[in-house]
Amino acid sequence: MSHATSLRRSVITPTTLVLVALVVIAFYFLAERFLHGLGAVANINSGYPWGIWVVVDVIIGTAIGCGGFAMALLVYIFNRGQYHALMRPALLSGMFGYTLGGFAVIFDLGRYWHFYNLLLPQHAQLNSVMYEVALCVMAYVVVLWIEFAPVILERFGLHGIRRGLQRWMFVFAALGVLLPTMHQSSLGSMLLVMGNKLSPLWFTPWLPALFVVSALAMGYAIVMFEATVVSKTFALPSEQALIGKLSTVVGWITVAWLVLRWGDLFARGALPLAFEGGVRPLMFWIENVLFLAAALAFLIPACRASRRASFLGAVALLAAGSLYRLDAYLIGYQPLNGWSYFPSLPELMVTIGVVALEVLLYLVFIKTLPVLRGAAAQR
Repeated sequence: MSHATSLRRSVITPTTLVLVALVVIAFYFLAERFLHGLGAVANINSGYPWGIWVVVDVIIGTAIGCGGFAMALLVYIFNRGQYHALMRPALLSGMFGYTLGGFAVIFDLGRYWHFYNLLLPQHAQLNSVMYEVALCVMAYVVVLWIEFAPVILERFGLHGIRRGLQRWMFVFAALGVLLPTMHQSSLGSMLLVMGNKLSPLWFTPWLPALFVVSALAMGYAIVMFEATVVSKTFALPSEQALIGKLSTVVGWITVAWLVLRWGDLFARGALPLAFEGGVRPLMFWIENVLFLAAALAFLIPACRASRRASFLGAVALLAAGSLYRLDAYLIGYQPLNGWSYFPSLPELMVTIGVVALEVLLYLVFIKTLPVLRGAAAQR
């Protein structure tokens, strides 16, 4: 495997300037939120205690950020060393996905200035699923930064510290598999307390397992997506040989998810609801068709060998997993007393701004740190 290097390209480009503009707009609306309260910018209400910020930045964002978790499971637990070239980019995207997801939670806290109470033992709520999610996410953010630290130490020539840290990396690799498994399952468990407020198309005792498996699949999909986009954009050697092998793994994970999802629907007798009219059945079919399309793209040999088909499969899987979480947390939610919710423009701009900040930081890091294998040295 060739040594990882930085791209050594200019950080200031038209793309990064557009991303900076989107981030500035988001921070303007965040200033409004923190100065004048949630009601000044958000449409959340007593029927919908969380809105697009939590669903996209936290529920969906952390799943897309599971690339590090997925690759750590494959490389370190199942000892598939041939995929190690994809490890650093996966850790980087996961690091930003989780860091910004955890940061975004503060946007939605009514009394955000009391966030530190989460760490005080006298305020511990050991029976709370949300408490477990919060602690696991915070711990995993720390683990991700430690796992990525050798890249930063290598960039600044601190090889002695890097070697010392590497001796203990097996501990953090193990935590990097355990913590996401815990909190991704808990994101599913959070929906269990909704009971009949969640449509039977999504409510099931298997929600924790469905959330873990879908997060794992989305983690592999984002690795494949980023590897293809980066190699194409910056004219780097293609990783299609590794992506083709990885496609088989992701394809069977997606099939397992579909079998569990549909087997549960049949067992509970909930499938007839999918043939009723309305937005919820439509969204249900869209997400499942996307999951099926991704599975076919990954398992059909001719598609697996095609760079374009693998890329489209990764896009379909990311869209499917994102829709599944959006549907479970917002579309499939049926509050009492006729409450309704649609995100305001400031909410949407903040959400877009957080995504733009993640992409911006990713570009800055791959251009300045040794992340990519075979990165071009010319400016």
